[in-house]
Amino acid sequence: MKSVNDSEFSALLATDKPVMVDFWAPWCQPCRMLGPVVEEIAGEYDGRAVVAKCNVDENMDVPSQLGIRSIPAVYFFKNGQAVDLSVGLVPKEVLTEKLVKLL
Repeated sequence: MKSVNDSEFSALLATDKPVMVDFWAPWCQPCRMLGPVVEEIAGEYDGRAVVAKCNVDENMDVPSQLGIRSIPAVYFFKNGQAVDLSVGLVPKEVLTEKLVKLL
């Protein structure tokens, strides 16, 4: 799984595969609980989707542009456009269902 920063973000979206990005922060307990789930999904969908994490404390431009106010926030992109979103600690099935719809 890739960690992405503000300057790499547009390049990350320049793919024909669906992209799932977990916006998180190290001090956020729900984010830390969701982290292993996101890593699992990254492994399961390797080659079929791009899964990345973005630390909102270190990268503020993209989260600001997306209007992120609560974390964890998991965004789903297709053809460079945000098409779905999940906010808060959710079960793995919620995230995989959203990702599978984009494959």
